[in-house]
Amino acid sequence: MALRDLITSIKGVGPKTAEAFELAGIRTVNDLLHYFPRNYISVPDISPIGDLSHDGRVVIKGTIRGGCSIFSNHGKTILSFEVADVSGSIRAYVFGMPYLRKNFYQGRKLILSGNVTHKGGKPMISQPKILSEDEYEKMRGTMIPVYPVGSRLTGNTVSKAVSAVIGDADEIREYLPEDIVEREGLSAISEAIKKMHFPTTMEDVYAARKRLAFDEFFLFLAKMKLLKKGPEKIKSSYVIQDNGEVEEKLLSRLPYELTGAQRRAVEDILRDMGSGFAANRLVQGDVGSGKTIVALAAAYLATKAGYQAVIMAPTEVLAAQHYKDALFMKEKYGLEWNPGLLSGSLKASEKKSCKTKISSGEIDLVIGTHALLEDDVIFNDLALVVTDEQHRFGVRQRMTIMEKGAVPHTVVMSATPIPRTLGLILYGDMDVSVIDEMPARRLEKKNAVVDNGYREKIYQMIVKHVRDGEQIYIICPMVESADAAEFGLDEGNEEDAGDSAESQALANVKDYTEKLRGILPADVRIDSLHGRMKPKEKNDVMAKFAAHETDVLVSTTVVEVGVNVPNATVMVVENAERFGLSQLHQLRGRVGRGDKQSYCIFVAGSGDKEIGKRTKERLEILKKTNDGFKIAEEDLKQRGPGDFFGLRQSGLPYFKIADIYTDAELLKRTGSILEQILAGSEDSLDRLKEALRVKENLSYVDFHGICL
Repeated sequence: MALRDLITSIKGVGPKTAEAFELAGIRTVNDLLHYFPRNYISVPDISPIGDLSHDGRVVIKGTIRGGCSIFSNHGKTILSFEVADVSGSIRAYVFGMPYLRKNFYQGRKLILSGNVTHKGGKPMISQPKILSEDEYEKMRGTMIPVYPVGSRLTGNTVSKAVSAVIGDADEIREYLPEDIVEREGLSAISEAIKKMHFPTTMEDVYAARKRLAFDEFFLFLAKMKLLKKGPEKIKSSYVIQDNGEVEEKLLSRLPYELTGAQRRAVEDILRDMGSGFAANRLVQGDVGSGKTIVALAAAYLATKAGYQAVIMAPTEVLAAQHYKDALFMKEKYGLEWNPGLLSGSLKASEKKSCKTKISSGEIDLVIGTHALLEDDVIFNDLALVVTDEQHRFGVRQRMTIMEKGAVPHTVVMSATPIPRTLGLILYGDMDVSVIDEMPARRLEKKNAVVDNGYREKIYQMIVKHVRDGEQIYIICPMVESADAAEFGLDEGNEEDAGDSAESQALANVKDYTEKLRGILPADVRIDSLHGRMKPKEKNDVMAKFAAHETDVLVSTTVVEVGVNVPNATVMVVENAERFGLSQLHQLRGRVGRGDKQSYCIFVAGSGDKEIGKRTKERLEILKKTNDGFKIAEEDLKQRGPGDFFGLRQSGLPYFKIADIYTDAELLKRTGSILEQILAGSEDSLDRLKEALRVKENLSYVDFHGICL
């Protein structure tokens, strides 16, 4: 079987099963081999039933006592029977399979594997796997893979399919020089894929993961390097000198003083634009540190010289806000620029008119979203490209907008608090300006880490601030509750039973919104926002919140990059333990953007359980500092390299296996090895380079596919 063969070539995978695989992004044998487990189960020894005092995965052996009963719960059929040994008894539940009732007769001896939980002090095992003596002996002491699955794809289906094709991993031949593989202690690529699916020990998993993480970093860094346009310093078509006009006409007229860090960033960019070389600068600063005015200062210099500047934002709401700021400055300070807004939601006639004015040069400050990347957007004389929240755009997208000018100056802005050691890898080809001061007019946020016992006080606080004319964000980790039975189980998939039970305790946007509408006074205006909404719906919700037509916005993390709402003073983050510290810091940057005191409340834990000591210590870091870079470094230290099944940081390149924080040393080492290979013999990467040219969105799976 070949790597590129369709999944239907595997015995037992028919059209319906293929559809389920398709929903998980699996079409070929190669896709399947790269569909890695999210966890592993170690099959334990048989436990006496009477010793089951704690929740967890167990194997038990006993006899059915009293036969099997059947009942319905929320429209789902449940079988229930008691299993006993000499030490005690346990109640077992099987969901959605009434036809199995006759199999669970009194006196039948069973070996059951599954998760034990306790209800009312009594143990129960839900959706257990039934094993024969031979099956148990084969499984005991082994590592069973647990795959991420959906409503139509089960872990057992994936495991069987992988078993059928695992030998085909040998077709993925090594692309690294043999001496590098040996020197770096890396597994062979084919062996790593095999061990990732079917390890014998956790040491196998660690070794396999290291190799696969290396490959992800290698591809990412190769893309970054090989997709660059020209050398680091190239001659610019636009040598634009500042004769003090930026300070005189713009900065000195602002109603506030720029911080020292903002002034240094402005000076860096103005110096770049007058140097004779194309500016290629990253402006990195925390949310709310004042990067936008730095971008507008650079845009003013370009337009004052008679050229065009473009500011590309990741959302329509943010683009509209930049546009309003530019119009306000034109009217308030008499700036000569002529701003224009181009976004996807404009009417066809409005888009056409805007594009015509851009082409003629009538609009010299162009502000927009991805719509700016369309082929028919033609600039008259583009001298400066500013990309806001640069991590929301791919390398090719940023190049597309740059190619609309004759070597324009480039400035990218990022609020992602990447540790400085990693910044050198990701942005090594760029000059960097760091805005590490916050505007003096802003009060420092007050932070609190609490458990569910403070719920009523939180609701009272929300009402008080709404009554004072202020607005509130509430962040939930989920969009909606999991579709599970009363016992929190994913029907027909016993490996995921624990996750489903856990998901029921997590706050979700839909239920939380309805709950608040029943708790808060009727005049409190509540709305919700999440990533499953259509772009126009999301923009409308954010626009209403920005216009103070909404008091409380219940949302997932989609507000992490949103609109500037100075009137928002309170943020409540539910299940804060589910987020990385850096992401929590990004989220809290949505409040405290005005001159009012702001508050962030991190609610950790579920039910009435107390916050775990480690969780509380981790979240307390957010109380000690508002420096995003320090928080990122602490996050890296706390999570540690062993937490490779944990939550990922937001706003960074997505990797299936690797983690930019926990694998920082491997990332740096991979960068060094790539440089060695390129310096030694570029011929060894000819096929990779060609693939990167032809297929701009080359994936990790494609990467292994071409290295044959």
